[in-house]
Amino acid sequence: MSRKIIVLDTTLRDGEQVPGAKLNVQQKVEFAQQLKRLQVDIIEAGFPASSAGDFQAVQEIARSVGDTVSITALARAVKSDIDAVYNSIKLAQNPLIHIVLGTSDIHVDKKFNRSKDAVLEMGVEAVKYAKTLLPHVQYSTEDASRSEFEYLWKTIEAVVKAGATMINVPDTVGYAVPDEFGEMIRKLNERLKNLDDSVILSVHCHNDLGLATANTLAAIKNGADKVEVTINGLGERAGNTSLEEVVMALKVRENSFQCHTNIKTTELLRTSRLLTYLTGLDVQVNKAITGDNAFAHSSGIHQDGLLKDKQVYEIMSPEEVGAESMELILTARSGRHAFKNAVEKLGFDTSDVAEFEVLFEKFLTLADGKKEVYDHDVFYLVTNHRTLDVKDSHLFELDSFQVITNNQSPTATVSLKKGSETFVGSAVGDGPIDALYSVIKTLVGHDVQLKDYKINSLSRGKEAIGRVNIRIEYQGNIYSGRAMDTDIIKASALAFLNGINAALLDTASQESLTPERSYT
Repeated sequence: MSRKIIVLDTTLRDGEQVPGAKLNVQQKVEFAQQLKRLQVDIIEAGFPASSAGDFQAVQEIARSVGDTVSITALARAVKSDIDAVYNSIKLAQNPLIHIVLGTSDIHVDKKFNRSKDAVLEMGVEAVKYAKTLLPHVQYSTEDASRSEFEYLWKTIEAVVKAGATMINVPDTVGYAVPDEFGEMIRKLNERLKNLDDSVILSVHCHNDLGLATANTLAAIKNGADKVEVTINGLGERAGNTSLEEVVMALKVRENSFQCHTNIKTTELLRTSRLLTYLTGLDVQVNKAITGDNAFAHSSGIHQDGLLKDKQVYEIMSPEEVGAESMELILTARSGRHAFKNAVEKLGFDTSDVAEFEVLFEKFLTLADGKKEVYDHDVFYLVTNHRTLDVKDSHLFELDSFQVITNNQSPTATVSLKKGSETFVGSAVGDGPIDALYSVIKTLVGHDVQLKDYKINSLSRGKEAIGRVNIRIEYQGNIYSGRAMDTDIIKASALAFLNGINAALLDTASQESLTPERSYT
């Protein structure tokens, strides 16, 4: 009999800890809605104690998708963190409090500077308190793969007796190897089933040695009933276990694992691409399942075999993960139905009739000028329509600009608006973009350092839309900015301003608490 594996997606919590991957509230809700369409079982929506902005994002996700998807958020083993989680997720139909506390010697000795018994008691008290708020509590034994086994088990036994309903075993630093990790999960599973067979055993693996998926699959083989994963393997350092890799491994090799998930695999590529668009972090071309070359064949031998029978060199079809053999090209004569289909295919919601009509009118305007509209153009339309309201008095808006380029003194003149104020200035740079960014930095009055600049074409033809992704450093933190336009100079200016605005919003939303960024 096939065993159901619960899938928790932590892209919006652990994945967002990647420098430059921070999303605003609207973007997080948009992505959470796609995770709902993907049919994940649980969404870990954030770390609400970290900032007012993160609290608001978790709360909005609970409101918008918590009717059918279980919502959780992370808390350290302290009352204030647990309260923040509860208050942000309580509107969901099936909320879950997630508590994390280290169990390895290095965490106990160096991070907490307490005795093992004292740290264990912290965990027990945290679970007992969380149980007074909600019936479902997950306890994560941070750095489990480097923990002394008997102390790890002693901790698990104690928190289960205190009321924990899920036990999560993380390979926090990607130290484990499959045989070793699988054996640890087997031993824990046997003891846990004897203690309380209703408690769910979960794993959360990092990819520092490139073994996250292998370790997760080894854990499933040895009794784990739940996996914590991210789209595209996004996460700190080398990333987390990739959702799409685990899901498709279980599907393709079901005879071996005798397990399945509820994931709607035809939504995998769409979800991957939406995350790429929102974060600006590209997927490597040879990435399993979702990379551009995942189903590409260039070898003459391979092509010959595929022409005879696709199964010669394909273990799964592109259609299974949502890749389509052809792209529908829209024109000004395309009707609402065709445009709506294109918008929904990219993972956006079209249920608001009034908003869709406004969007459709913008599409007609673009189609009149561009003649042929491709998927990337549609994405440009939707995201530009739904961008953060730059009329906020704290944020900067591009009013106008002029760039003159030559081989002597490239110059940029820019006018910015911030609320009712207007700022105008000029600067000379090494090139047009350098001049543009120099004057913007002067006008905003903040010490912003450009760390990365990337531009690429999103569609075809001379009217192709260019996408600019930038990463900036502000007050020691990395922020990303993205913009799209047929004018790449304008897109460059907007991307830089979007990054600056993201930094200013984040700074404004920070509470006095500045939590550590490394969990599970």
